[in-house]
Amino acid sequence: MAGEASDPQPVAPSGLTAALDLVTDRRRVQVVIRSYELAPGESRNPGPTAAEAMTGWWGDQAGARKATIESLGAAEGLSINLHRARPVNTFDAHRLCHLAADRDRADEMLEQLLRAYHTDGLNIADPQVLQRLGGAAGLADTEVHAVLVGDDYAEDVRADRRRGVEHGVTGVPTLVIDGGPPVSVIQPVAQLRRLFE
Repeated sequence: MAGEASDPQPVAPSGLTAALDLVTDRRRVQVVIRSYELAPGESRNPGPTAAEAMTGWWGDQAGARKATIESLGAAEGLSINLHRARPVNTFDAHRLCHLAADRDRADEMLEQLLRAYHTDGLNIADPQVLQRLGGAAGLADTEVHAVLVGDDYAEDVRADRRRGVEHGVTGVPTLVIDGGPPVSVIQPVAQLRRLFE
């Protein structure tokens, strides 16, 4: 999920939420969460763990980057289990986030998805898992099912990704402030606050 902040749906990773809570004039900042599939061609079947994949992505820097992600999560009281999380195709998960946004349940849906993936190591491409997570987020089972078997919100997800590419987004979570260059959200709260101020 990529975030875009500008004069910017209040869905956000905990560090971002904490930084926003510290902004002097919170009314000046509106957060809009947008879809950004990292690997649109990824399989729906889990493969290597995120920890293993990160070694391939970042080589010698992987250990330090994994440690940073895990420590920032721990500082927010979150258990990030990169050795359990397995990258999969997230297209349907993003479509459910759009449904949730339309029902004012975006925060809850994103929280369910992030916990399922990063902490519990669940396959968030599995329709049964997504159906359960949608219900836990407060969405009507019939609406979740309709999205999962249809193509609702498909173009919204694709349009968000195109927009992210146009802004230079290459990873998530990413923040774009007032159309500026993308910056990682994975940084200390104080640093994020300075970006908003």
